[in-house]
Amino acid sequence: MTLEKTKTSVFSNGLIWFGAAVSIAEILTGTYVAPLGFGKGLLAIIVGHIIGCVMLYLAGLIGANTQKSAMETVKMSFGQKGSVLFSSLNVLQLIGWTAVMIVSGAAAAGSIKNLGGDWVWSLVIGALILFWILIGIKNISKINIVAMSALFILTVVMSTVIFNGRSDFVVDGSITFGTAVELSAVMPLSWLPLISDYTRTAAKPKKATAVSAIVYFVGSCWMYVIGMGAAIFTGESDVAAIMMNAGLGIMGLIIVVFSTVTTTFLDTYSAGVSSESISAKLKSKPVAIAVCVAGTLLAIFTPIMQYENFLCFIGSVFAPMTAILITNYYILRKDRSAKGFDVINLIVWLIGFIVYRLFMSIDTPLGNTLPVLVITALACVVANKTIRGEKNAEKNA
Repeated sequence: MTLEKTKTSVFSNGLIWFGAAVSIAEILTGTYVAPLGFGKGLLAIIVGHIIGCVMLYLAGLIGANTQKSAMETVKMSFGQKGSVLFSSLNVLQLIGWTAVMIVSGAAAAGSIKNLGGDWVWSLVIGALILFWILIGIKNISKINIVAMSALFILTVVMSTVIFNGRSDFVVDGSITFGTAVELSAVMPLSWLPLISDYTRTAAKPKKATAVSAIVYFVGSCWMYVIGMGAAIFTGESDVAAIMMNAGLGIMGLIIVVFSTVTTTFLDTYSAGVSSESISAKLKSKPVAIAVCVAGTLLAIFTPIMQYENFLCFIGSVFAPMTAILITNYYILRKDRSAKGFDVINLIVWLIGFIVYRLFMSIDTPLGNTLPVLVITALACVVANKTIRGEKNAEKNA
């Protein structure tokens, strides 16, 4: 397997996850929380992100400690062949994420500057992502410093414009507190199958993982608040319209394009890394290029914006998977990677998947991800202690 041998600094990891957090998708999701009002909405955003980012930290630390990619760490819980299911699903969801991000970025950019249709902006954004891939994760730090500095300054400007608006707009729609928490948790949860791809090369594993999770927490909460604040204080939930009305113009265009590129690059890069866990014949960079091309084509030719359903599907697959991964690593302290399939943990994951889908119709104050994580973790401990214990007893007898 091809691994990045160069150790990355704490600062580099922080830059990567700031780039992941600053995205149109995060701002758009924040607008859905606006019907709660600013106070309750802010609380829901923070609670949801605490749930998601604690999981993000724990998952990332496994990769940092073992120096394994995200899907390689999955083998420790589900076996060599058992992990192929999750690696394959991860590549598929990353193709979907690539398309979703390009679609949303192209639509916003096209609203600011029409170049002849959103498809043109899709090609531009896809080409920039391809450029990022060709540069490679080892050589991207200097470009990231420039890009992240520009995004930080421009995002501060946009925040100032939004929160100087009026606050007497009536926000249409309704949302429960639990649903808002869930929408806030699901974004950091969507990065669970990726984070170890970046923390595995950290020179200081614990610090780099902690900084990654904290930076993402702060950045993502900020983006959600921008989206929520835009709907409440300007009466507008279209990010591009907000930028145009604020007179940001070119600055707004830079935010849209580069935030889309820096976030979506991580999706394509990790798709390549995940593919190596499926087959040794697959190489990360060619697969990452193929995912970028496929995502761009989907963005141009396919109606991809079933956004909320897409987020929920990601949660239902990877939340129980990560609950088992974390439970197996930190509590059971077992490495199943020598096996082909770990049937017990795969069955527990299926139960967690079903429970997640059932909880989607139940409104709890803390959303449905946290209860599912707890139930899946408990099921993992009980199943492993009892079933494997019975087998050991039989052998001893």
